[in-house]
Amino acid sequence: MADRSLRGMRLGGQSLQSEEGVVFSERQVREYRATDGSTFSVTFAAEAEIPERWTSPKSGMEGQLLEEDGSLAAHTVKVEKPARTHWDMLLERRTRAELEELLEERLQYLRARRGKTTDKKAS
Repeated sequence: MADRSLRGMRLGGQSLQSEEGVVFSERQVREYRATDGSTFSVTFAAEAEIPERWTSPKSGMEGQLLEEDGSLAAHTVKVEKPARTHWDMLLERRTRAELEELLEERLQYLRARRGKTTDKKAS
């Protein structure tokens, strides 16, 4: 039993795959400068939209994108529309006078169902 030994490779030690015939996708490397002055590079796909800010993997600080010449990239401000509320959408369909009229009709209907009428007749 001692003269028999199992022969093979270490688990996870080496890969049997080679990079022969593998075509990598086009890439671009962009530089970022953190607030403490340190710079770091990030690799993106060639067709990817490059974000203006990226968190440094070493320091955890946020860095700003640098141009090819090393200057800070121009900051673009995206104008965002404020969120439309239910009230805004309602006002697009009806005027305020129409809404007040509908409210009064519904209140009269509810009061009539409860037996409380707003018409106070002399008894």
